[in-house]
Amino acid sequence: MTYDLYIGDRTFSSWSLRGWLMLEKFNLPFRTHLVGLYSGTMAKDLAPLAPAQLVPVLRTPEGTVVGESIAMAETLAERHPDAGMWPDDAAARATARWLCAAMASGFGALRGACPMQLAHVNVGFPASDAVQADLARIEALWQHAATFKKTGGPWLFGAYSLADVFYAPVAARIVGYDLPVSDAARAYCETTLADPAFQNWRAEGLKTTYDPFPYDMGVPTKPWPTDR
Repeated sequence: MTYDLYIGDRTFSSWSLRGWLMLEKFNLPFRTHLVGLYSGTMAKDLAPLAPAQLVPVLRTPEGTVVGESIAMAETLAERHPDAGMWPDDAAARATARWLCAAMASGFGALRGACPMQLAHVNVGFPASDAVQADLARIEALWQHAATFKKTGGPWLFGAYSLADVFYAPVAARIVGYDLPVSDAARAYCETTLADPAFQNWRAEGLKTTYDPFPYDMGVPTKPWPTDR
């Protein structure tokens, strides 16, 4: 019973990272297929999965094609109720779904100004008022999630859940652009970046080099935290 996951570039495709983590972190069997996100072959590569047009795309062992990360997450959680993809507590579970939906539909300023890149840290990147407003909202949601923790643990709801999957690229953006957040938020971001699954994803991505680099922000750079 193996899933097929279609993803874009690992260094830059934030949504692909989400799709991969929701399978990898919960030990679900899957095969990964790379789509030509930057090579111009994306439409051709995804044609057999129509009407899917964006990555990630999931194909179930029965052949059902599922697009959109929210739909993928709910499908996998429904199919694997013992995997612990959502928090056990009903209130925490509802809140985790809220956080995922908020990520999928919001934070346009942050996502637009700070494309995910896992190569280095941009130093002195100017965060606009709109980006800072998104960061404040994200921190408010993370703080709210913490009120539902029943046990210890470094993740949003204590144990790792789909909420952490959805916010992993946010953590990468905060660190990758050295954005202003509280110590608690930065600690959560560092936990995400230090996670072995995240590190494995990044290591695979760095095997591909780019000239020119797709997201040169025109500011100095320094090494990624885990590279020091």
